[in-house]
Amino acid sequence: MPSTPVSFSSKLPRVGTTIFTVMSSLAKEHEALNLSQGFPEFEAPEKLRKLLSKHAKSGYHQYIPMAGLLTLRNHVAASLEKHGTSYDPEEEITITAGATQAIFTAVMALIKDQDEVIVFTPAYDCYTPAIELAGGSPVHVQLKGDNYEVDWDEVRKVVNRKTKMILINSPHNPTGSCLSASDIEELEKIVDGTDIIVLSDEVYEHMVFDREKHHSCASRSVLAQQSLIVGSFGKTYHVTGWKIGYIAGPGAIMAEFRKVHQYNVFCVNGPAQFALASYMESCPEHPQELSAFYQQKRDLFLHELDGSRFSFHPTQGTYFQLLNFSTITDKPDTDVAVAWTKKPGIASIPVSVFYHQPIHNHVLRFCFAKHDETLVKAAQILKTL
Repeated sequence: MPSTPVSFSSKLPRVGTTIFTVMSSLAKEHEALNLSQGFPEFEAPEKLRKLLSKHAKSGYHQYIPMAGLLTLRNHVAASLEKHGTSYDPEEEITITAGATQAIFTAVMALIKDQDEVIVFTPAYDCYTPAIELAGGSPVHVQLKGDNYEVDWDEVRKVVNRKTKMILINSPHNPTGSCLSASDIEELEKIVDGTDIIVLSDEVYEHMVFDREKHHSCASRSVLAQQSLIVGSFGKTYHVTGWKIGYIAGPGAIMAEFRKVHQYNVFCVNGPAQFALASYMESCPEHPQELSAFYQQKRDLFLHELDGSRFSFHPTQGTYFQLLNFSTITDKPDTDVAVAWTKKPGIASIPVSVFYHQPIHNHVLRFCFAKHDETLVKAAQILKTL
């Protein structure tokens, strides 16, 4: 190595290792129960795993179409029709290397220097860095109240001629809140008649609880014409490590997306796409069963927490539950998350890190995509605090 390091200027000077990597590494180091990073503890469906093996042995090991396997895109189009909008699988749907790549590519394709992008905080941590790398300016609007709701009057105040995109996420990570039908209507009113594009992160769409429904940007005709909708096979089929997602939107916008996609990814894992297409064909009921599946886990976790010192509102969606620890300690959530991972040995994610300027509301995020026995054990540990 040279004795004098190369001098360069970081494009993301405020970005370090993600909180998910930090907390998972800390959990491993201290052998803590890990409810921090958002991935299922249980196996993917056995049939899906067998299909992957079958297709891997069938010789699908070369490049497949840049936009993705057409059969899989057809299934995505069929799944989106329930929202009331039809998408052309050829021109309006692209298979991506996970939802994060879809979001990153959309921002890079559509945002230029000085463009403004409205982001609601607390926000998933990949949004703002993508905007900054594209040369855009994130405009942060804070969600309000214990239920983390959007103040649409505040949104209207920050919309101006520089506003190019509004980035939404419902069901919402990290809070679990869900946009209502009236929220989607308000969003449509704001963008109607403008050139603003909505980038809608809907990766948890099949995890909405208490008999409520997911309200997609595809559910309103005007809004759908100005929206890119992002989904995740990883979240839906318990295969987050496969890193396969999709994005759907109007042909003109999708054409711009593909211009970037073809150079930073080109195409996505072929055998996995064949496996997913086959599984969606043979097991169409899987997505419809997810809400009940995860609500049972949410309810078990919260039931087992009865008698603890935490306060909470049952999460509306996703597989994350927020717990407020303000009656236990007034220390910052970042300190508490680290301390509790070390002793008594349970890892979580501090919610303050999802704000552009940390706000310590004494709230931690716990992932309940775990075996029931893990959730019972986690609650037992938390009740000792």
